[in-house]
Amino acid sequence: MTSDGGGASRPRFPMLWTRTRPPPDPATLTLRRLLLASEGRRFPPDAVDFTARLALPARAPVHVLSIARVWGTAFGFPNPNLYPSRQEWDAQRDLVAKAVAALQARGLEATGQVIGTRSATRRIVAEARRRECGAIVMAADPPRHWFVSDFIWSQEPYRVRRRAGVPVYLVPAGEATLAL
Repeated sequence: MTSDGGGASRPRFPMLWTRTRPPPDPATLTLRRLLLASEGRRFPPDAVDFTARLALPARAPVHVLSIARVWGTAFGFPNPNLYPSRQEWDAQRDLVAKAVAALQARGLEATGQVIGTRSATRRIVAEARRRECGAIVMAADPPRHWFVSDFIWSQEPYRVRRRAGVPVYLVPAGEATLAL
């Protein structure tokens, strides 16, 4: 702590982690497109319901996106053993197909996609920007301490919220939704 001369102390270093503002009230939004995203977990019914409630007033089309995790590189070169297996790809495609079917059953236009990447946040935000989505909906575990949250894959929705230029709605998810 340092003093500013007036007796008050302020932190020597600026905050490395700041809280993000909560997204606006969903009732005030008029959306043209919506993204339902996942970092590899199942889409819980609550997230699909919330997405449908956001999209229904304007009949906004919904794009469902899931990430198949690429585990890294070997000595800077891509290694086939670090890519998702065929079973992992199939599992992610099934999750997306179920979410798309649930949205279509509610009368919404829905499409789906699975992307393999090491940086889920970057790809989700880029896909939302590319498709000109007005909001992103993701299932999320409870937030963890800022120091360890960057090392935990399940904290990806909070990283998306910090980096996205559009509102990101996080729907609480239970442990039963994890698809690992």
